[in-house]
Amino acid sequence: MIVHNGIMNSHVMVTFVCLGLLMIGGLLVAMRLRHRYHPNLIGALIGAMLCFVLLEALPALT
Repeated sequence: MIVHNGIMNSHVMVTFVCLGLLMIGGLLVAMRLRHRYHPNLIGALIGAMLCFVLLEALPALT
């Protein structure tokens, strides 16, 4: 898919980030239900992923 518009480029990037967060969030929920991980560990993993996404994707959006 070729996107020539800057606004569309950011929309596509945000869409893929949201889909990735949903997939990884589902994986973490499945890990929690199957292996009984502590909720603080799951929260820390989600926070680390969001921090990574912000550090990597935010400069590309601006």
